[in-house]
Amino acid sequence: MSADGVFDNPSRLNGLAIYDKDGDKIGNVGQVYVGDRSGRPEWVTVKTGLFGMKESLVPLSGARRAGEDIHVPYAKETVKDAPRLDADEHLDPSQEKQLYKHYGLTATGAGLGMASDTAAGTGTTSGTATGAASGTGRKGAGTASTGGTGRPMAGVRGSMPDEGKEGHGEELIRSEERLYVSTEEHEVGHARLRKVVVTENVTTSVPLSHEEIRVVHEAIAPEDRTGVRGSRIGEAQTEVTLHAEQPVIRKESVPVERVRMETEKVTEQKEVSAEVRKEQIEYDTDQTDTGMGGRRGSGR
Repeated sequence: MSADGVFDNPSRLNGLAIYDKDGDKIGNVGQVYVGDRSGRPEWVTVKTGLFGMKESLVPLSGARRAGEDIHVPYAKETVKDAPRLDADEHLDPSQEKQLYKHYGLTATGAGLGMASDTAAGTGTTSGTATGAASGTGRKGAGTASTGGTGRPMAGVRGSMPDEGKEGHGEELIRSEERLYVSTEEHEVGHARLRKVVVTENVTTSVPLSHEEIRVVHEAIAPEDRTGVRGSRIGEAQTEVTLHAEQPVIRKESVPVERVRMETEKVTEQKEVSAEVRKEQIEYDTDQTDTGMGGRRGSGR
């Protein structure tokens, strides 16, 4: 189940972050198990639970490494639901059977042992059924035996992080609020268009004609005198009717203009402010140095 060319060095896997198939972080590598025949890492434990006191086993089959991260083809809940180990607990045969069944794997019959440390004095694993592995554990020197053809991982613990290498502890996610401003339309008022009647005085010039009297004297020729009546001397009068034009006012309503209302959108810049919250990480320790008490500090 080893991934060729990727997980050849067990010591470089300790403490790496493990992510599931969806990219969610599961935890960090705690123990590394290698195959007795291949000598390559095939299983690792992931530190889960409060303060990493529990470790879930996950196979490296199909896993890939991206920088300082390991991505496994299993869901986060699948890994966390796998058989888990306490800090000093060993797997019994029933737990091993559940483990292979949990991941849908078939046991190969080849044993697994804890990974060898690179420094002098660390333990080595044997590929035979009776081979003994001597090494150093978390609590001091000790021995563990692995069977090359026995049960896989029965009674075997993986390696601890390299001496002097700082392991990855439990982590906190710091979050903060971001301010995003959007806009939405609201009714802010009404505009009305109406017409009213007003009266104004209009003056204009109009041409008017009228008749006037003009007296015309015309001599009567002698040959025309016999046919003229009223030739006797006496009083008489005649009358002429005079005419004149008068202005006549008439009104009519005619359309002269269309008036309507339109809206125009105007954009202006306006400053918006609001309070946002963010988390701040603080730490303290009860570790004491010579002449010093506990320490306390804060992050961003």
